[in-house]
Amino acid sequence: MANGHSPRDRIVYAAAQSIRERGVAGTALRDVVERACAPRGSLQHYFPGGKDQLVAEALAWSADYAAAAVARYEQQLRTPTPGALFALMARQWQDEFDKRGYTRGCPLLAATADVAGTDDELRATVEAAFDAWLAPVGAALKRMGVPPARAKSLAVLMISSLEGAIALARARADQAPLRAVVRELTPLLDQAVAQ
Repeated sequence: MANGHSPRDRIVYAAAQSIRERGVAGTALRDVVERACAPRGSLQHYFPGGKDQLVAEALAWSADYAAAAVARYEQQLRTPTPGALFALMARQWQDEFDKRGYTRGCPLLAATADVAGTDDELRATVEAAFDAWLAPVGAALKRMGVPPARAKSLAVLMISSLEGAIALARARADQAPLRAVVRELTPLLDQAVAQ
């Protein structure tokens, strides 16, 4: 994020990036402020709720980013199909791994691994963030002709498969899991379109 953004925005973005790399537990506030090129007193000023507030806002930012990406991908499709949408979602991660290696994953998945069993408030924040990502996927599927009753469950399948493939790709330092889920899910997703 460019320095033209406010210190607050840069801090939220830097926190999201740190969570992607180190998880919630490994995200140090001092490092976030340094990464954001923000004044040291910024945290107390902008985030009086401390690390929990900052993490919650970073996860909300991440969900908004993912939701906006779904809209961009849908607009890029010449022939909008569920399988083609899923392929673009996976392609974004393949491009990320090509450019930066396997050091960063999804902040929502990283946060879930850290807090799901230990912090009910942050777990609820992650749940809301996933819901904010699932909603535009389900809406896109409906616009593509997937019956409403099925669109929601297929959105869950798409996000769950993508997140699992991201985790496996990082563990193996290999994009094969992303290619596999696209190859295997595309026919199933495309068959869901009402004829």
